[in-house]
Amino acid sequence: MRKTLNEYLKMPYPFLVRPLSEAEGGGWIVEFPDLKNCIGTGETEQEALQDASKAKAAWLTAAFEQGGTLPEPGSSSKFSGNFALRMPKSLHRWVMETAAREGVSANQWVTHLLSMAKGKQNSV
Repeated sequence: MRKTLNEYLKMPYPFLVRPLSEAEGGGWIVEFPDLKNCIGTGETEQEALQDASKAKAAWLTAAFEQGGTLPEPGSSSKFSGNFALRMPKSLHRWVMETAAREGVSANQWVTHLLSMAKGKQNSV
C-alpha cells in the first residue's frame, strides 16, 4: 500500500549542511542526498535550514502528485547514518553544554560540526 503524502512529509530525510565559499556566493546550503536537486540556501545556517524544509515539502508534494515513486530516507546510500562514538568525558561535557546553549540536541550539534568540517574539505 502506498504511503500518504503526510507520511512522506514526516519522514526524517538525511541532509548535509555546509557553508558556501565566497566563489560560490557565500551563505549556506542544505542538500538532501535522497531527493535529487532538492536544496535550501540562506545567508545564515538557520535561514538555509528553513529554506530546505520548504524545498523538501515542495519536492515531495510535486513528486507525490505526479504519481512518482518517492524514495525512502537513506535510500541514496548503503549507510545507516548511525555509529557509536566513544569520547573523553571532558569532550562529551563540551558537546552537551554547547548543544544546550545553542538550543539543539547533541546529535544535531555534532552533525553540524561534521558538516562544517566536510564543507571546509570540499572548498579546498
